[in-house]
Amino acid sequence: MSTRQKRLISFAATATAAFFFSVPLAQANPHILVDVQSGRVLEHEEAFRKWYPASLTKLMTAYTVFNAIRAGEISLETPIVISKQAAAQPAAKMYYKPGQKLTLDSALKILMIKSANDVAVAVAEAVAGTQDAFVLRMNSDAAKLDMSDSHFVNPNGLPGKGQYTTARDLAVLTVALRRDFPQYAGYFALEGFTNGKTNTPNINLLIGRFAGADGMKTGFICASGFNQIGSATRNGRTIISVVLGTDSLAARADATANLLQKGFTAQFPAVDTLSSLKPYGLGQEQVTDVSADICSAKGAKVRSETRDEVGRMKVQSPYIQEMDHEPRYVFAGLIPGQDVQPDKMAKADAIGDLANVPVPLPRPTSF
Repeated sequence: MSTRQKRLISFAATATAAFFFSVPLAQANPHILVDVQSGRVLEHEEAFRKWYPASLTKLMTAYTVFNAIRAGEISLETPIVISKQAAAQPAAKMYYKPGQKLTLDSALKILMIKSANDVAVAVAEAVAGTQDAFVLRMNSDAAKLDMSDSHFVNPNGLPGKGQYTTARDLAVLTVALRRDFPQYAGYFALEGFTNGKTNTPNINLLIGRFAGADGMKTGFICASGFNQIGSATRNGRTIISVVLGTDSLAARADATANLLQKGFTAQFPAVDTLSSLKPYGLGQEQVTDVSADICSAKGAKVRSETRDEVGRMKVQSPYIQEMDHEPRYVFAGLIPGQDVQPDKMAKADAIGDLANVPVPLPRPTSF
């Protein structure tokens, strides 16, 4: 079977680009589009509606880790030890055993590419001693960034009472990551990682498939639907988008690609910046929960319609292209010399929130 036949995505070619460019985001989906350099808000809808962040939380985790590195508390070479609490986290995960170790560098790659919940907890414990102490740091960092409508209860985004954010706050966080820690931008643009045995492609379908894509993160729980923060840079200009609550993997990729493309090509009035945008709209008191639409027979039917006969996602956006090369895998895994965890369970979860999509993984290539 050729690499082309093994590709993850099925591309629709029957509709025109103009049609897909004009398709609006679902009415209930909060979204925001921002020019990073100027901070200008190019477009927004429901940007202050409280939403569950799901694994977008791991961007806040990364920001807090980068702060700890800058303070000299930890380094990219620091061993991260898997605790019993970390190992007990539900999937998506790496299925590491308590006591096993990996470097912080490997851990960050795994967090951004696979969104492993067990590794997120292990990193939090390594930085702050306990998960709870790390979460206090996350919320302190969020407050300093003026993420006034966000609160975190864990470092991985798993469902928890009191965990919420908004599209506006996530845009603030994403811009801060770009502005405050440009030296770590590469972690968000990786196409995949390998442990020398298993290759794991990035969950973010725009990486390597959308012109200029260089980040950032996806997330999913029933209550949030399918979320995505996209980032792309062209001719020195970086645009970021936040899309919350779509109904499928394909829909969040399509919406993100269409929104980013619009940011590069459309004309926008000079109105608000992230700092000047004032709260508005409904949904500022309670956290929106879309579980009934997502994790239901209705939701399953919608998702089934976004896959072709062999289970590949059918993306519709004309701005998402087939990857023209084998994914470039970087190493991320346990520190050499340890017993390697059997791959049987890890393989089943090897593509994180793409689990249950029967797609062969491509061959590894050099970095």
